[in-house]
Amino acid sequence: MFKLKLSRPEVFLSLLLLVAGLANTLAFAPYQLTIIPLFSLLLLSLVLYQSQTAGKAAWFGFVYGVGWFGLGISWVHVSIATFGGMPLVASIGIMVVLVAYLSLFPALAAWLTCHRRFHVTPSSGQRKSDWWPLLFASCWVIAENLRSWLFTGFPWLSLGYSQTEGLLAPYAPLIGETGITFLLVFSAASLGLLVHKQWKLAVVATLLLLLSPQLTQFKGWHLVDEKVSVALVQGNIKQELRWDPEQELPTMKKYMQLTKPHLQQQIIVWPEAAIPQVEPLAQAYLYNLDMQAAENNSAVITGILDYKRNNDAYNGMIVLGRTGANVSKGDYIYESKNRYQKHHLLPIGEFVPFERLLRDIAPFFDLPNSSFARGDWRQPNLQANNYQLLAALCFEIAFPRQIQANFTDNTNFILTVSNDAWFGASIGPLQHMQIAQMRALEFGRPLLRATNNGVTGIIKPDGHIQAVLPQFEDGVLAADVQLATGRTLYSQTGDSPLLLLAIFMILGRGFYTWRRNRKV
Repeated sequence: MFKLKLSRPEVFLSLLLLVAGLANTLAFAPYQLTIIPLFSLLLLSLVLYQSQTAGKAAWFGFVYGVGWFGLGISWVHVSIATFGGMPLVASIGIMVVLVAYLSLFPALAAWLTCHRRFHVTPSSGQRKSDWWPLLFASCWVIAENLRSWLFTGFPWLSLGYSQTEGLLAPYAPLIGETGITFLLVFSAASLGLLVHKQWKLAVVATLLLLLSPQLTQFKGWHLVDEKVSVALVQGNIKQELRWDPEQELPTMKKYMQLTKPHLQQQIIVWPEAAIPQVEPLAQAYLYNLDMQAAENNSAVITGILDYKRNNDAYNGMIVLGRTGANVSKGDYIYESKNRYQKHHLLPIGEFVPFERLLRDIAPFFDLPNSSFARGDWRQPNLQANNYQLLAALCFEIAFPRQIQANFTDNTNFILTVSNDAWFGASIGPLQHMQIAQMRALEFGRPLLRATNNGVTGIIKPDGHIQAVLPQFEDGVLAADVQLATGRTLYSQTGDSPLLLLAIFMILGRGFYTWRRNRKV
């Protein structure tokens, strides 16, 4: 059985790391104190460097994670408490389990980094190599990669997102958010070695930080003269009313009324499941909207649920109105291929693991529309008014590998639609918007984000926000969006080179230590 006995100084360090993890939340939207992760990771690296055992290192990583996620994703509790139909004690228990689970990944990174198999034995006069920052950064990104896909993945609040508008943002088109995370961990650990009078890697880390502003010239994309007029519609429908049968017609009427004054825009976007009827039952409404959009040389993209004859249900998007240059009238038909079906489903919200067991436990595990089929991993870009839009539905925008798999030279926009009404006036929707900013940065394309009640906005290819609508208000965001062309390095390589380098570093260090320890 695993036993952990901490001295008083180690208890104090644990509390200090808990506070450091809590402070990480201030690095993300809406606070944007982007320097904080560098200092919190520096503290963690100093503690790990002094750890006597891998078990204690894992504990320190776990405590850091509890602070990091305990406050950073506290907004999840809003949906559980408000819509879960569970007692407060039970909803808090679910949050405790979630935070503990996510904290296992920094614990894993710390455990691997400090495992004796990666360090020369004490009798040789060296406990940890001065190259250990590379090992720490490698173990960290491997653990974070595991977090991004295990049990469908929850890569939220990865530390690289803190740099969306920070010092390291220019690295995003080259090495992505994962690469920025690697640089943060490596730089923090390298600077920490100055305490032990090891300065070589600290110099390298400092140069990498100072080099960042000069990298904008290597972004790989450039703006073109063409602009596209767009309108993003925010209906602001209360979550408790969205699937009320009596509210179907008022909701559909509201979206139509908000849209009509903007039908001159080339592309109009409605949020996730904006139409509260399943697609087969909404045909009359869809044909009418299709005709009006086509008559005004406009295209409307809307989120809608589709229920097939074989009982498969999909959360998706469809295009109405003018799709191509030679289309003079609407060509929408049910089962049209110009649609997107969500691939990366949200656990509990869109599918229930261990469904037979959990659905009867509490309403939280039996939410409306929580049993969807998956769309394909690769799907064609949506065609709207002769422009191509790479679609990502809600949570999917947090998965850059999926975006890369569907990105082409001809992609004009990244499009994401969402409904964050589940999370109320918390920081969750603002963090969601920040994640979308990073995707625009990584792939060098303007990004359109339409939501039910915010944050609805337009993001430039450099990750900066062009315009947003106020949260919790109905309205339409109309603007001209400048297009970009060219490919970022990251859009072509993704995370694979960095992950392979990290694996090579871990295995190489293990082999080196094994050889050295045999000679001791």
